[in-house]
Amino acid sequence: MLVLARKLDESITVGDNISIKIISIDKGVVKLGIDAPRDISIVRNELLEDVKDSNIAASKEHSQDDLNLLSKIIKK
Repeated sequence: MLVLARKLDESITVGDNISIKIISIDKGVVKLGIDAPRDISIVRNELLEDVKDSNIAASKEHSQDDLNLLSKIIKK
């Protein structure tokens, strides 16, 4: 992991087309501005973890019979 120190209004560039700028620092909270192409997905890690946990929970809710029935439906 690369660790960089930046001050307010300073930025870093990732690759050729992603820029991350320090917008504000207040009471231990740093606000970042990220300028990237629209085809680059930017998601907070806690949201990714929530989706992952939800997907795991949903996959455990179904019985083998349900999966067999779904498999038959898909094959038609």
